[in-house]
Order: sequence, then C-alpha cells, then structure tokens
Amino acid sequence: MSAQGESDKVTTEHAHATTGTYLRIAAILVMITLIEVGVFYVPTFQGVLVPLLLVLSAVKFTLVAMFYMHLKFDNRFFTFLFGGPLLLALVVVVSLLFIFYGAVRLRTGM
Repeated sequence: MSAQGESDKVTTEHAHATTGTYLRIAAILVMITLIEVGVFYVPTFQGVLVPLLLVLSAVKFTLVAMFYMHLKFDNRFFTFLFGGPLLLALVVVVSLLFIFYGAVRLRTGM
C-alpha cells in the first residue's frame, strides 16, 4: 500500500526544470543585460531608449518570475495570484503617467 501511495505522489507532482534549463535562462538573462548596456551607449537608439529598455526589462522580469520563482511549474492559481495584482498595478501606473503628463501639457501649453 505504501508503494502505491508513493507512485501516486510521483505522478501527480509537477516536473521542475533541470540545472541545464536554469543555466540557459541565466545565459539568456546575461545576454539581455549586455544588450541593455549596449543599447545605452549607441547614439542611434537614443530616441527609443526608454521604451526599449522597458521592454527588455519586462522580458527579464518575466523569465525570472517564470523559472526562478517557479511560477511556470506551479498551479495556475498562484500564477494568477502573482500576475493579477501586478497587471493591475501596471495599469494604474500607466494611467497615472497619462493623467499627469496630460495635466503638465495643459498647464504649460505644449
């Protein structure tokens, strides 16, 4: 009976990433960081510097949250519990930026 209980536990448990996967993710994070540093010093990208750095940072955050926080392998409820408030906070911050940017434009006449 004990062997049956252990085999059920093994089949219902989610498989986690291997060490090789974590090393590949770390290499990808290092490459994205090098791209961020490189983009900062290239004068061609000065017009789109902030949006490009924000996108690259969002990609890095997503990789860290998925693999190193184990959200990719956890129950979907925990992913929602983490991602839902994060998405709500992002919407609030972007809304406030638009509100305050619009208020400054109206006040200065730009």
